[in-house]
Amino acid sequence: MTTQKRILLRDIAEALIVGILIFILTITNLFSSFDYMLKDAAYQIPRGIDSKIKIIGIDDKTLEELGPIQTWSRDVYARLLRQLAQADDCKPVVIGFDILFSGEVDAPGDQSFADMCGQLGNVITASQFVYKEKGEINDQGIYEYPIDSYLAPYPALAKVTEQGFTNVSQDSDGLVRRIKMQEVSEGKKVSMFSGKVYELYCEQTQMTATAVSTDKYGKALINYSGKPGDYEYLSFVDVLNGRIDPRAFQGSIVLVGAYATGMQDNFRVPCGGADQMYGVEIHANILQSLFQNRFSVNADPYLVGVLTGLLGALVHMLFRRRSIRLATVGLFVVIGGYVGAGIWLNEHHTAVALFYFPLGIVLSYLYCLISGYVLEKLRQRKMMAAFKKYVAPEIVDEIAKKGDFKIQLGGENRDIAVLFVDIRGFTTMSEVLTPEEVVAILNRYLNLTTNAIFKNKGTLDKFVGDATMAVFNAPFDLDDYEFRAVCAAMDIVDGGAALEKELMEKFGRSVGFGVGVNCGEAVVGNVGCEFRMDYTAIGDTVNTAARLESNAKKGQVLISDAVYERVKDRVEVEEIGEIPLKGKSKGVFVYSVISVKRESV
Repeated sequence: MTTQKRILLRDIAEALIVGILIFILTITNLFSSFDYMLKDAAYQIPRGIDSKIKIIGIDDKTLEELGPIQTWSRDVYARLLRQLAQADDCKPVVIGFDILFSGEVDAPGDQSFADMCGQLGNVITASQFVYKEKGEINDQGIYEYPIDSYLAPYPALAKVTEQGFTNVSQDSDGLVRRIKMQEVSEGKKVSMFSGKVYELYCEQTQMTATAVSTDKYGKALINYSGKPGDYEYLSFVDVLNGRIDPRAFQGSIVLVGAYATGMQDNFRVPCGGADQMYGVEIHANILQSLFQNRFSVNADPYLVGVLTGLLGALVHMLFRRRSIRLATVGLFVVIGGYVGAGIWLNEHHTAVALFYFPLGIVLSYLYCLISGYVLEKLRQRKMMAAFKKYVAPEIVDEIAKKGDFKIQLGGENRDIAVLFVDIRGFTTMSEVLTPEEVVAILNRYLNLTTNAIFKNKGTLDKFVGDATMAVFNAPFDLDDYEFRAVCAAMDIVDGGAALEKELMEKFGRSVGFGVGVNCGEAVVGNVGCEFRMDYTAIGDTVNTAARLESNAKKGQVLISDAVYERVKDRVEVEEIGEIPLKGKSKGVFVYSVISVKRESV
């Protein structure tokens, strides 16, 4: 199997894992609280309240003047209705009481309120369901909390008004996001409070009511139009005592309900932040959503999971085939596009999970980023390991540590030691051996020279046929580099003696090394062109070292007087004297190294 095919199969396998992960997270809704937060931020954006919806709130001011609500005669509510309906041409279209009038309090007051509601004919009153504490699975296989009892207004009031239940359901995080449009009690369908207000308004104004789509649980998502306190609110006692001109309610919908924290009818909502919203405000929002047809229904999680899983797999494949920069841009574009599509779908009555697809592709992006980084590090390690075959490992490690991999043409003057070594008798031997044997012997000798150079922290400059060139004190500073060069030369000669014996036994022929070492200033750096460079040293110092090597006999290390002056206390030499060197007008005084004292290295 080719490398390209293996990479393709790897990418496909990873893409499938990403797609399956997104699918599983979507259908299980594992991180529902995070998905709620994201959908709240995207969907629950206040868009301005409808001025025809007005709230008359039973607030702290009202309770101070009239006393606790439990002590009121229901004639108080009758008086409120009279105040609102002083003239037929300015009365509200619908009046909804988000107050439970269950049980009789005092007969005259109860009857007075019922009579007034019957006279107006535009009043909706509240009812409530009491649910059992333990949930059950119904006939449709849906887990729900069965109804334990139904609390309706007292008989006289129930007879002259229509009722709607005011129960609101809270999600697992305690926020009110969804409503149930209808409940069934004893075989009879009961609509929710704000739905009944909406139906009566449409009937009174001859407007066509819009049906609301619901999910399999009979619920729909509320898209809030206002935050807590946004709807026009008037104090109950101010309206009751005539401090508010009744013409302010002409043609409007009036909702009467609790507007004091002590009445315990306040809830956390997605658009409220730290503030809670009173139940009557929630019904105002529901009512406005009914007018604007802005409810949405959760899409089938399996369908969403399949589609987003496939999209996530495709995005992963794109991440794998693009640079980090393009992948980063793509990440933001895809997430932005998905959230934008989710907002658009919500506006068209379909809500999708917004958290799991972005989570999946962010994990995919991070995986590609980290795995790419790891692979690049492994590639660099392989490259550095290969580089160590050409340069002393210590130098390579220093380059890697500094992180300076920038290579450019140019050089510098440095004082260096240069070593040349050549195999004596190799040409004659190669004429009688097979090519494979020649290469094997050559590699053995070059391995020996390379190890000796690297052992003494030299830089392997180049191989030229059966010759080797090395420099010391370049490209980095090296302490005692002249002596290290001499030690490397002696290691080569010593190692060559053992190798020579082995070859004599195997091939009946022997070869040896001639080594020359010189030191002094040279130009060191990268020579060549932008796409092909060679790190080397050039100058008279290099040429002299090469001439010394050519004059060295088998098993001999020749050093110049310049080298000898720097290392003479640590080497034992034999004077050769001044010898002429090709290409130089003046000879060089030369020494042959007998041994070295290595204690200081």
